[in-house]
Amino acid sequence: MKLVLVDYGAGNIRSAQRALHVVGADIANFEVVVSHKPEDILSADRIVMPGDGAYPDCRDALAHSGAEAALQEAVTQRGVPFLGICVGMQLLSTIGLEHRPTAGLNWIGGTVKHLELPDPTLKIPHMGWNTLEQHRPHPLLDGIPLGQNGLHAFFLHSFHFMADETQNVIATTHYGMPITAIVAKDNIAGVQFHPEKSQKLGLTLLHNFIGWTP
Repeated sequence: MKLVLVDYGAGNIRSAQRALHVVGADIANFEVVVSHKPEDILSADRIVMPGDGAYPDCRDALAHSGAEAALQEAVTQRGVPFLGICVGMQLLSTIGLEHRPTAGLNWIGGTVKHLELPDPTLKIPHMGWNTLEQHRPHPLLDGIPLGQNGLHAFFLHSFHFMADETQNVIATTHYGMPITAIVAKDNIAGVQFHPEKSQKLGLTLLHNFIGWTP
C-alpha cells in the first residue's frame, strides 16, 4: 500500500511521516511517500495532506505546488481515501476568511472563520488537549474512547470549519462552544487537531485511516 503525504511547503511533514510509519508498521508492503509530484499522487492508495499557517498562504502554496490537479483527479474522480490535517482540513471548505476571502477546494461545503468565543477569558488560539464528542459513526473513530471521559486530541488553531451540512460533521470538541473537530464526506475526511501529536487517539485514527475503504 502506498500512502502519499503531500508536501506542498505548508505542512508539518516530518512528525506526520513518523506517526504514519509507526501505525503502518504492521501492514505488509506499506510505504509512506513524501511528495507533491502528480505521478506519486495519482498512484497513491491513500493520501494525507497536512497544513500549518494561514489559510490563504496554504491555499496559494497548494495551487503553486503542481499537486492540485492530481489531487482533484485522485480524490474526487478516482475516490482515493483522503485525510486533511489542521489547515489541510480547512482547505476542504468552500471558502476561508482568514486575512482575505480565499476559495478552498470545496470538497466539503463550508466556511472557515475566526474563532469568536462567548467567554472572553478563553485565549485564542485554541491550544491544548480536548476530548471529542461523536455526532455520527465513522470508521476513523473505531476503537477510540470518546466523550467526556475519553481520550484527548491536541488542538492548535485560531480559525474553525463551519460546515454547510451538519451530516458532514463527525465530531466536535468544546472550547467555550462546540468546534468542528472532524468532517467527512464519502472518501474525504479532515481533522482540525493534530493526530500525529495526539498520542493514542491520533495514532489509532491514523491506523483506522490506512484501513479505511469507503
